[in-house]
Amino acid sequence: MSAAGLTRARRVTARETPLGTAVGDRRPWGLYIALSLGLLLMIGPFLWMLLGSLKTQRELLASPPTLLPEAPTLDNFSRMFERLDFAQFFFNSAFVAVVVTLANLLFCSMAGYALAKLHFAGKRGIFGLVVATLMVPGSVTLVPLFVLMSKLGLINSYAAVILPFAAGAFGVFLMRQFMIGLPDELLDAARIDGASEWRIFRSIVIPLVKPALAALGIFQFLASWNNFLWPLVALTDESKYTLPVALATFAIGQNKADFGLLMAGSVALVFPVIAVFLILQRQFTQSIAMTGLKG
Repeated sequence: MSAAGLTRARRVTARETPLGTAVGDRRPWGLYIALSLGLLLMIGPFLWMLLGSLKTQRELLASPPTLLPEAPTLDNFSRMFERLDFAQFFFNSAFVAVVVTLANLLFCSMAGYALAKLHFAGKRGIFGLVVATLMVPGSVTLVPLFVLMSKLGLINSYAAVILPFAAGAFGVFLMRQFMIGLPDELLDAARIDGASEWRIFRSIVIPLVKPALAALGIFQFLASWNNFLWPLVALTDESKYTLPVALATFAIGQNKADFGLLMAGSVALVFPVIAVFLILQRQFTQSIAMTGLKG
């Protein structure tokens, strides 16, 4: 076939391709519109929160509501720092979230490795129990957990909001499912060379499951950072309040809520989560891609 004929064949193929864009009228405009609407639905509440933090209380209560602030002001943020010991509450939230996340990365990866690659009696039963706990709502265990922490004398302490969430069933399940895909031959070769299980776990398994660890870290940090009900129940000293509890306590009065203060506090709550996601975005995306490739 001549060069001219090959060029014509390529043009015809491009025109007949369902997703081709050579002609111009075959672009998936419906998909673009659907994705754009989904994007607006996702960022709409965040945009409303950010713009609301720049409004006055009168404008926030106006009817009909306005999208853009008439006179943007940072008064809500200044009042937040004046009325709240923001640095202390932020430290409490960050300390609890970081410790809980690190504990989950350690314990869940260890339990996932044992359930995925080690052989011992009752392994299937233990894994079934882990999966079963995923079906139990957190509200069911709230009262027994409070009684247990009270018996241990841990109420109104950092340990009360850290220990119950140091290892979660979801994290164990996630790490176990990811580690199943690791080749057994690689681990057996290390055992033949005399490596202990701890050495194998630390030097071989952990580097291979970094994407899964990043995904678990994002999920756990988000859950711990936004946790409200349990810290509200377990903490009584204001100096130990986490940021969500402090905002709900000081911004919501008996008669009315200070919506401007709530909006400003919500903005402050969102930024650390966004920062964590941006830092671990590459590993998180890699974990999703690798999960999709598993058969």
